[in-house]
Amino acid sequence: MLDMNPIYERGATAVSVRRALPGDAEAIRAIRNRAIERSTALWTQTPQSSPETVRWLATHLERGSAFVAETAGDVAGFAVYGPWRDLDGYRHTVEDSVYVREDRHGLGIGSALLSALIDSARDAGLHVMIAGIEAENAASIRLHERFGFQHVGTVPEVGTKFGRWLDLTLMRLPLT
Repeated sequence: MLDMNPIYERGATAVSVRRALPGDAEAIRAIRNRAIERSTALWTQTPQSSPETVRWLATHLERGSAFVAETAGDVAGFAVYGPWRDLDGYRHTVEDSVYVREDRHGLGIGSALLSALIDSARDAGLHVMIAGIEAENAASIRLHERFGFQHVGTVPEVGTKFGRWLDLTLMRLPLT
């Protein structure tokens, strides 16, 4: 059973992970939009509006698949999992997404969030978790490897952002 408010400590920073709430939408949107504007983690250049974030988050809240990490009472990161593909044959497979505020990298927040996602997906009886990661995002690849994700392939030049082609690394974690 997933502990709903685990505390992780790294150095002097305590990280609390909990299920996301509707009131977390703006903090999540800020983190998400920063990733859209400055990184290749999300392959879009269109920031998410407040209403879009509320709708997107509501879907994850209904599923029980959204978490936030807090440090010193502030949302420092969020993570979700959702369907990998929309067809019913994939209903036991999910894809994870983990985002940490730029000023909170290196504090173990990504690890705390990914751990909560994996526990939640296992508790939900899901079979496999997929990570789709921009191939040059070494930190995210290392994070997933630490949790047992295996590299299953890289698809070259399937996305574009900031005027360059991006490769997608796919990783897989069996949950059952």
